[in-house]
Amino acid sequence: MSELGLNQSIAKMRGAGVDAAAIAVFTNFYQQLESGETGLISEDSISGVYDLPKLSEVSPSDAAIAQGLAQTVMIKLNGGLGTSMGLAKAKTLLQVRDGLNFLDLIVRQVQYARQEYQVRLPLLFMNSFRTSEDTLSYLERYPDLEVAGLGLDFIQNQEPKLLAQTLTPVSWPTAPELEWCPPGHGDVYPALWGSGMLEKLLDAGFRYANIANGDNLGAAPDPKLAGWFAASGAPYAAEVCLRTVNDRKGGHLAYRNSDGQLILRDTAQTPDSDLSYFTDEERHPYFNCNTLWIDLEILNAEMQAHGGDLGLPLIRNEKTVDPADSQTPKVIQIESAMGAAIEVFSGAKAIVVERDRFLPVKTTNELLLLRSDLFTLGADYRLSAQSHLPEVSLDPRFYRLVTDFEERFSVIPSLLGAERLEVQGDWSFDTPSSVVGSVVLKDSGQPCVYR
Repeated sequence: MSELGLNQSIAKMRGAGVDAAAIAVFTNFYQQLESGETGLISEDSISGVYDLPKLSEVSPSDAAIAQGLAQTVMIKLNGGLGTSMGLAKAKTLLQVRDGLNFLDLIVRQVQYARQEYQVRLPLLFMNSFRTSEDTLSYLERYPDLEVAGLGLDFIQNQEPKLLAQTLTPVSWPTAPELEWCPPGHGDVYPALWGSGMLEKLLDAGFRYANIANGDNLGAAPDPKLAGWFAASGAPYAAEVCLRTVNDRKGGHLAYRNSDGQLILRDTAQTPDSDLSYFTDEERHPYFNCNTLWIDLEILNAEMQAHGGDLGLPLIRNEKTVDPADSQTPKVIQIESAMGAAIEVFSGAKAIVVERDRFLPVKTTNELLLLRSDLFTLGADYRLSAQSHLPEVSLDPRFYRLVTDFEERFSVIPSLLGAERLEVQGDWSFDTPSSVVGSVVLKDSGQPCVYR
């Protein structure tokens, strides 16, 4: 049955025009899945990472800084629709603050760096078939954004969801788009290579790429980081932060005991029996920011040597055909994480950065923080925190969707004096107010207004 499933999957991908490199990666993962591979990394096979260089302490030379940024391209992962927040278009079209959305801020960060440091600094988006049109249409308001004839995007691959019981591609005629899923952000490597973008970048004289999620506004162009990476000679480097109790779900770095290689372990790769170790921020103190630096020449050589398949670890993700309907059939999505490439490249490094380089928006909790007076927007279009960030927990029944959130937060309260804000139930904020200390708004069973 599994051989039939693989053949059907390959035929479906070819019929949809999926690149050969992506099909090769899918085939490799499928065979691992069929053989019973889980992709799990047990605690007894790894050791903690405790001593890493800090960006605040490194001092690259002026020459390294100039060379690094001049040869860097900024790549943003932009395939998500933000469906978990009720969005139906590219998530980066969501307004963040001051009338600007993610795309506006990303573009203006890059434009500022170009002018300030006199570098070309291309900006590319890895879009999905669902986000490309919306994104490129919006970017038309920035006519000088494209550099060196590279265009502004390349397209993420897609693969069929597999029925959990048979490992055959699912058929869902009422909503055919639900038959497909992205292969995880580890797809950035075969997508770069298979689209021809990697070759274009090298031909245009670019040596390094800084890759980050489009919803992480902290991952702005950074000449010091670019200089450090260029001077390091490393093929790959991961940006990491110290974990806190709020970061227990994020993937962490570890050393593999068998060979001492740095690796990344995500939640989906952790056995249930080891989850207490996974969430222990003292045992595993650094989490992956999902922002990385990579030497494009070395990446190209590795891709050529392996036919477009870096051999990243498998992530077996169990879902339902319709993620919004738990009654639909169970499926398996074969995925990989781009951060897992740290174990592919001998000599890969990691560097500890401050939290201002990690400002993702995954829920309306984070959106509230970025829209509040906790942050200011600088001339370089970077968001700077004016105070420590409080813990925010909004009742998902009333605030999970952006439309519901904005209806209830018509006026954003001051959070400068807040330690914690937990909203239980249906509360509205419609007049100027402040949250001071630790505030818990209890559910009264009816709508309430915070004053």
